Amino acid sequence: MIKDKTLDLLCDRYPSLLALRSTIYDAAAMIIECYSGGGKLLICGNGGSSTDADHFAAELMKSFESQRPLDESLKNRLYEISATRGRWLGNMLEHSLPAISLPANTALVTAISNDIDPTLIYAQQVIGYGEEGDILIGISTSGNSRNVVDACITAKALNLNVMGITGKTGGKMKQYCDLLVNVPETRTAWVQELHLPVLHAICLIVENHFYSK
Repeated sequence: MIKDKTLDLLCDRYPSLLALRSTIYDAAAMIIECYSGGGKLLICGNGGSSTDADHFAAELMKSFESQRPLDESLKNRLYEISATRGRWLGNMLEHSLPAISLPANTALVTAISNDIDPTLIYAQQVIGYGEEGDILIGISTSGNSRNVVDACITAKALNLNVMGITGKTGGKMKQYCDLLVNVPETRTAWVQELHLPVLHAICLIVENHFYSK
């Protein structure tokens, strides 16, 4: 069994996730490989899963639990551009793990919905943002959300890796996922109650890989 303190704590607090221990580790490893290759994450979902997409992106784009100081070369460059403001920026800004929450751009989402088709709000963004080596993370309690499924299909066509975060069955999404984290619940609220600790654990493993001292 993989030795990881974050996974130990996760499974101690949520014993029902023990069977997914290796899968959760693999999800973190996939993201680490993506970032190591210069890629980014595109994250989508609906309702509560939309909020989870926002939340996960936020934890990656700034420090979660570890300090993420900028490289000295960038600090020096900021100082060269502005000796006063640049020094402050260099000390305050943090290194970021690039992640885009696709539900977050209200103007774009509503434009796609109004001008093209409401089911394409995520697939159209995958067309615009997606590059080979990136990961699309689709969050859906049922695994059947049409707009998320369409985003997964589009991502596969662009040679992105696809990760699904779903409930027990995986739904229609599972056939398009390179990796599926299907928590062992089917009731929507209970699935969502497990998604957040899973996402936090993944974020911790990824952050510790890049920033732990």
